Amino acid sequence: MRASLLLTLFLSTAAAAQTVPPPIDAVDPMIGTGGEGHTFPGATAPFGMVQLSPDTDTGCELRACYAHAAGYRYEDPTIQGFSHTHFSGAGHSDLGDVLVMPQAGSDVRLDPGDPKQPGSGYRSRFDHARETARPGYYAVSLLDSGIQAELTAGTRIGVHRYTFPNGQAAHLLIDLRSSLYNYPGKTLWSGLHLRPDGTLTGFRETRGWAPGRKLYFAMRFSAPLTDHAFVDRDAAVPYKGFAGPGRGSDALAEKLGRALEARLDFGALTAPLEVKVALSGVDETGALANLAAEGGDFDAVRARTAAAWTQALGAVEIAAPAPMRKNVYTALYHTLLAPSVWSDADGRYRGPDDQVHEAKGFTFRSTFSLWDTFRAEHPLLTLIQPAQTSTDVVRSLVESQRYSPDGILPVWQFAGRETWTMIGYHAAPVIADAYLKGIRGFDAAAALDAMVASASYAPYGGLGEYMKRGYVPIDKEPEAASKTVEYAYDDWTIARMARAMGRTDIADRFDKRAGNWRNSFDAKTGWLRARLSSGAFRTPFDPTAINYGSDYTEGNAWQYSWFVPQDQAGLFRLLGGDAKAIAKLDAMFEFDTSKVDYSHAEDIAGLIGQYIHGNEPSHHVAYLYGVAGAPWRTQERLGQIVSSQYKPSPDGLSGNDDLGQMSAWLVFTALGFYPMAPGSNEYVIGRPFVDHATLNLPDGKKFVMVADGLSAANRYVKAVTLNGVALDRSYLRDKELRAGGELRFTMAPTPNKRWASSKAARPFSISAPSTPD
Repeated sequence: MRASLLLTLFLSTAAAAQTVPPPIDAVDPMIGTGGEGHTFPGATAPFGMVQLSPDTDTGCELRACYAHAAGYRYEDPTIQGFSHTHFSGAGHSDLGDVLVMPQAGSDVRLDPGDPKQPGSGYRSRFDHARETARPGYYAVSLLDSGIQAELTAGTRIGVHRYTFPNGQAAHLLIDLRSSLYNYPGKTLWSGLHLRPDGTLTGFRETRGWAPGRKLYFAMRFSAPLTDHAFVDRDAAVPYKGFAGPGRGSDALAEKLGRALEARLDFGALTAPLEVKVALSGVDETGALANLAAEGGDFDAVRARTAAAWTQALGAVEIAAPAPMRKNVYTALYHTLLAPSVWSDADGRYRGPDDQVHEAKGFTFRSTFSLWDTFRAEHPLLTLIQPAQTSTDVVRSLVESQRYSPDGILPVWQFAGRETWTMIGYHAAPVIADAYLKGIRGFDAAAALDAMVASASYAPYGGLGEYMKRGYVPIDKEPEAASKTVEYAYDDWTIARMARAMGRTDIADRFDKRAGNWRNSFDAKTGWLRARLSSGAFRTPFDPTAINYGSDYTEGNAWQYSWFVPQDQAGLFRLLGGDAKAIAKLDAMFEFDTSKVDYSHAEDIAGLIGQYIHGNEPSHHVAYLYGVAGAPWRTQERLGQIVSSQYKPSPDGLSGNDDLGQMSAWLVFTALGFYPMAPGSNEYVIGRPFVDHATLNLPDGKKFVMVADGLSAANRYVKAVTLNGVALDRSYLRDKELRAGGELRFTMAPTPNKRWASSKAARPFSISAPSTPD
């Protein structure tokens, strides 16, 4: 009887395990493609240079482009074509390079047409019911032409497969005019070259978010061309600044111009047409080499990329109800898209100085949205991609500083070019956080020098005034209050790394600067405020006001008055103590937003009172209750945020994902802890949202999180153990996590107000008695 029972239990457990889909099947790339998520559903490899995805509208201008920042928007009825570069959740539009659109029959159209008038151009209607998106694969039926389109991608290549209606002539339209944020004159120069072996190569230089960006491509086909035409749709005087490589006598056909298109004819095909495209930021030779480096047909590339995704997503094993598991695995997927590969297979890349360099011993990465991603995205990568963090991410940042015309680390970089978007020198905490966690593989001395150089570059963002006064004056520099506190935090991370390296001279200087946040905090009113050169706070003052170029960056005093990650305890003392800090936190979450209008501010989304989850300055705020001795209040707020800001549907992200930051917040939070102050080597404990999770760490170590009794009713933490020993503090040390072990939560329907409430149990702050690990 006992043996029979054990066998039954074994079989039922095995059957249950078989019903849980593998991580790659739990991912839904459609999450975030609607609403304000700004994600794309197309095919890409982990951190791939190519993001091959459908574009539903590229003809937008200004504000309308923000809604189409990823090229695809779930609500749109038509697909204009499939281009090879996209941001995942950016707050700005660009990319959408080398648009390809298949056409069938005798009539080849050269313009996309009006989405409201079917048949007016080469765009096509589509139906979500006939659309598939998985990591590394996308497919859709183009209803107007009857063509089945499939996309996959490798690291530096994208592969298209088009099945045309029987008996109809097959054509491809290559539109080099098309771009996201496609304002007039964006394409400065472009070229098309058909080579004797039938390979099409080309390039274009664009003036967009990143000025003077150059991109090259090489394209091969599974069927021979029967005819072709290269057309320049612009009769303007050619641009003389960049002549292009030219192919000369070895080209069957060549065309240079500002508005180029290629019509490629294949006749009636008896098999699907496969199109393999490689990109390069260096030259067409680099694109050809990248094409050769990743062999195989569509199915081989798809299988290889699926295996890469299975390995990358396998860094975290999650057990949870299906909707939550889908949310968290999709979030994990989104965190593995950037920083993306930018160097070619031979190591060459185009740097911030627009010159070609060689990455020796590492892969150069770009697409650094650092104002967003220093908070949780990069700390997550130190856990799930530690080797790549050291050899690729940190070395790429330091190399960028080396070749920067201004000698500073990236601010918001993509395709190797600086955009100067957002504020701070937040590459510093990314580097410091990695170093302090024991991640090596880079020149720490050179990295520290790069950090100090960035923090000392007076022309950048009022830094000269900041170094002279201890704050950024608003009459000299916009967004001065935000810049003051963000610089102070970055300075603290520089000091932390310098002290760990024995550079006390640098550490002492930047430790002093780390306290500059106090110079813009008005203790009388309890708000972070902008000050004038005279020292007076600027008036009039409205803590709810949000305007671009004002006292704050994409926020107001409600959000920015909490931004002191390095010294939250010091901030709470200025507010009058723990009780008053908690009351102010409650007032933030419970603010009646019907009294304010933020329709003019694009990034203000996901409001819970004045807490704005759709934008990054609020991301650590729910965890601050624990700093004030009330971690059970953090548990309440986290439940409120997760339930209202994330869901497994196209509109499932309340704000743009910002290259993985919104998603990284959910991954950490679901596991039960969060890096409130990267550089402290601590994670603040919140509450879990999954039943069980395993972090598969290097050297075969595993860190397991278990949530006993977790349910909708049991939303509070009753007790916590670490490796079987009661844990009565509201933070977890990084070295405890990396050592492997078990973090176990016991959940309950009512709060345990005693747990981790003492001052000794609270996370690190500069002015608290304890020091970070």
